Amino acid sequence: MKSQLTLKKALLTIMFALASVLVFAQGTGKISGTVTDAKTGETLIGVSVKIAGTNKGVGTDVEGKYVLGGLASGKYQIEVSYISYATKKIADVEVKSGTVTTLNLTLEESSSQTLNQVVITGNYKQESVNSLLLQQKNSARISSGISAELIKRSPDRNTSEVLKRVSGASIQNNKFVVIRGLADRYNTSMLNNSLLPSTEPDKKAFSFDIIPANLIDNLIIHKTASPDLPGDFAGGIVQVITKDVPDQDFLNFTTSFGYNTQSTFKDFLGNIRGKYDYLSFTDGSRNLPSTFPGSFQEYNPLNASQKAQLSKQLSNPYAEKTYTALPSQNHQISYGKRIDFKNGGSLGSVVSLSYRNGQNINPVQRNDYQNGFRDVYYDYDDSQYVFNTSVGVLANITYKKGRSKLSFKNLFNSVFDETYTDRTGFNTNIDANLRFNNSDLTKKTIYNTQLEGDHQFGKADQKLNWNVSYSLINRTQPDLRSIYYRQIGGANSDTYNVVDRNSRRFYSSLKEDNFSGQLNYSLPFNFLSKKSTFKAGLLSMYKTRDFDARIFNYLFNSSGSASMDDYLLSLPKGSIFAQENINSTGGFILSDFTSNTDSYQAQTLLNSGYLMLDNKLGEKSRLVWGARIENYYQNIDYTDLSGTARSFDQTFTDILPSVNYTYAITSKSNFRASVSRTVSRPELRELAPFAFYDFVAQTSTLGNPSLERGTINNADLRYEIYPKAGEALTFSVFYKDFNNAIEQALDEGGTPERRQINFTNVGKASSYGVELDFRKRLDVIDGLFFKDLTAFANASYIKSKVELNSLGLNSRPLQGQSPYLINAGLQYANEKSGVSITALYNRIGERIAFVGNSLIPNIWENSRNVIDFQISKKLIKNRAELKLNIGDVLNQKSIFYLNMDDKNVYSPNIDKQYTSTRFGTNFTLGFNYNFSLTK
Repeated sequence: MKSQLTLKKALLTIMFALASVLVFAQGTGKISGTVTDAKTGETLIGVSVKIAGTNKGVGTDVEGKYVLGGLASGKYQIEVSYISYATKKIADVEVKSGTVTTLNLTLEESSSQTLNQVVITGNYKQESVNSLLLQQKNSARISSGISAELIKRSPDRNTSEVLKRVSGASIQNNKFVVIRGLADRYNTSMLNNSLLPSTEPDKKAFSFDIIPANLIDNLIIHKTASPDLPGDFAGGIVQVITKDVPDQDFLNFTTSFGYNTQSTFKDFLGNIRGKYDYLSFTDGSRNLPSTFPGSFQEYNPLNASQKAQLSKQLSNPYAEKTYTALPSQNHQISYGKRIDFKNGGSLGSVVSLSYRNGQNINPVQRNDYQNGFRDVYYDYDDSQYVFNTSVGVLANITYKKGRSKLSFKNLFNSVFDETYTDRTGFNTNIDANLRFNNSDLTKKTIYNTQLEGDHQFGKADQKLNWNVSYSLINRTQPDLRSIYYRQIGGANSDTYNVVDRNSRRFYSSLKEDNFSGQLNYSLPFNFLSKKSTFKAGLLSMYKTRDFDARIFNYLFNSSGSASMDDYLLSLPKGSIFAQENINSTGGFILSDFTSNTDSYQAQTLLNSGYLMLDNKLGEKSRLVWGARIENYYQNIDYTDLSGTARSFDQTFTDILPSVNYTYAITSKSNFRASVSRTVSRPELRELAPFAFYDFVAQTSTLGNPSLERGTINNADLRYEIYPKAGEALTFSVFYKDFNNAIEQALDEGGTPERRQINFTNVGKASSYGVELDFRKRLDVIDGLFFKDLTAFANASYIKSKVELNSLGLNSRPLQGQSPYLINAGLQYANEKSGVSITALYNRIGERIAFVGNSLIPNIWENSRNVIDFQISKKLIKNRAELKLNIGDVLNQKSIFYLNMDDKNVYSPNIDKQYTSTRFGTNFTLGFNYNFSLTK
């Protein structure tokens, strides 16, 4: 009875709080937006925006933004004026209580003093169309993007989902971006104005699913270079601009639960979980005990009895537990607060907390071959149980006043990712069946903090932008463990003995610190009676990394009794390494076979500067040109196998010129041309001499300290038409010339179960291709349904070639380069009913995953068709939204294969399947509610 009263009180308290928020939300409304120059697309600072016929008005801030608050419900006429620009009046701007009406404005520069007195009139709908068209076509570079306004209309929850809608981009594993068919290392990421470190320390890639979609102000993919952008890319630069000062106070809550067809509510295997696994943190139980010797140099000289005593300090975690795979969860709460001061300044803060948990079962078939790839070497059936939890926090605070802005921005993400592999199969090396289990936990923490400022000063409207940032990455693998049993007594035997050398425990820790600072200065001036801009800047980035690993296996010491030994070796995995079986005679002890090369220290230093001119050449031509110089130092310190200290140092200085030319054929169409030089630098993992053996994939990955940076010469042509707001048709051709491209290649040595992957430079490579992109509303077709229907698609066809004549081999495609990329979709969005339906299709062409050699064919990744379906419905006066997503409807296999006939298409009867995986179809039901807190 008491618990029921407590529950009732809790429910009444929640209902009262919600009612209070809703009552508080009712009141006046606001009008907000950005004012830009109609020809250049640049934001204008200090523009007067007011209610016509009144003194109620504000000036635009350092970002060209304004907010008119305290407006009663109704329709208003807005008057916009600025020195040397024609005044504009916008009618029929409707304000509703408790909401913000977005009105982005464009102003045209006066051609004479007389025109200053002319007032241009328009209405709300016309002006909204004009501003969106301007945003689409006035970029200085060849780029594609999406604004906060379009994101608002989509059901996307995080940045990776938003990226699916951007031309030329595709998403892999729901988080990594592919641009122009180039994945991972050829793309760069920026958060606001700061370069982002990789969230994956083993490769150059950023996990875009950690940034909530509703906190994005703009998202841009730069496909061509300009001097004011970093020079380390070939595919593109993804720049995510997060919100800082919100237009209104808000509280947004999102929750969703998902069902996977091959996982949810099924038996889910694993070892015992820690207390905080569901919170993405470890409880310390998997760590090496603090009293255990800190290095293999301390442990190895000990005698067997001492090692046995120390071995007992480690817990026995091999016992298998059966759980139930729960539905996936995704929860997020975001809060925004705006304070306007009487002195004209404003303080804004945006905070978001997100939580995700997923439990997926992936069946994997693995094969490798021998005797000229005619016979099977091993044949494995794996079940992979993937448990993933992440917690993310985004916190921004910004102060604006007049012509200055200061921001403090933070991003934190904690990721707990554990994969338990249950394997059965046959291996030729042991000439028997086997049973194998592997538990691989990776714990990652990513933190990025930025302090930045924007200032405009002087009569010439000079601008100064600066940014200092720090990023920390911590990555640990506490107790990555494997246990391996071999069948004995013939094919029909049920007896399996442990193979001690293959029953291992691995511990590693990585810490990476990134420090960066940059300064950009711009000066407007007149050239040939047209407005031009001179821009210059400096950037410095320093990175350090410390990596350390320990590797053990279990060594069996015979008791002298054959029957006792057989008994001990055949014990089940839950008890075989129990305390009573850890002994220097008649038991197991840990053997530390850590190598000198299993730890390293690395550092890089990038110093760069640039000069750039942005010239208007007549009414229709624009030329953005200049050069960037980048000096890059990389260093790896380690101890080689003989115990000798080694240090590899390299310094590269590159001058990276670029030219972007735009010719405005009409007010709605452009012709663009671009030439540039960029670079591709090795990641620290690619340089590190550390060799990591993956027992699941049965491959070893070894870094190469002698890797050199690659250079890329780029050329692009593009024709683009923007018929009306939200519509586009673009056609592009591009060419890229690679020198010293970095690839992952298979070493010729070793058996199929010890394949080694190396990183290597290839001399010359090239790629060229075409891109077609369109987005078109189908309201030209009769019928109410087509009025709200939009079709969109982008497709790329790319031909790449690596010149291998010096090796006596034929040319082949560049590793990682897809020959084609297709994204297409249909979206129905009816504003009146609040119903939105979206169907998406994606396909990435076959590409080389690992480069082969004279003994081993190239390993390719096959293409697969991916269809996603989304339906959403606005509820409760458009404050709430109910969404159903169906992901990967077809659930086609992901296949990697040995290409036996040199044809770049998978032939099941000819090519040899290497791995095959299915991920299941996902059904996700989500609910979002926005508590508008506008006073």
